[in-house]
Amino acid sequence: MVNQHAYQQYQQNAVNSATPVQLTLMLYNGAIKFARQGLTAIEDGRIEDAHNSVIRVQEIVHYLQSTLDPDQEISGNLAALYTYITEQLIQANFKKDPAVLQEAIDMLEELRDTWGQASQGLK
Repeated sequence: MVNQHAYQQYQQNAVNSATPVQLTLMLYNGAIKFARQGLTAIEDGRIEDAHNSVIRVQEIVHYLQSTLDPDQEISGNLAALYTYITEQLIQANFKKDPAVLQEAIDMLEELRDTWGQASQGLK
C-alpha cells in the first residue's frame, strides 16, 4: 500500500515538473501503452478490456488534438493525422481488428519519435 502511494506521488511530481514537450511525450507514450494493452486484449478475446483500452487511447488523441495551436502551420497536418488515427481507433474498437489497431499504434509511435527528435533539436 505504501509503495503504491509513493509511486503515485512520484508520477504526480513527474507530471507537475514536466515541460510541455515532456508532457506531450508522456501523452504519446500513454496512448501507445493503452493501445498495446488493447491489442493484447483483442488477441486474448477480452472484449471489454480491449474496448476500455482503445477508449483511453481515443481520449488521449482527442486531448492532443484539442491542444493544437491553430496559428501554427503544422497544426492542420497534425489535426488531420489525429482525425485519421481516431477513425482507425473507432474502426479497430468496433470490429476488434488487431491490424487496424496496429496501424494506429505505428502512427502514434512515429509521431512520438518525431516529436522526441524535434525536441532534441530545441535543446
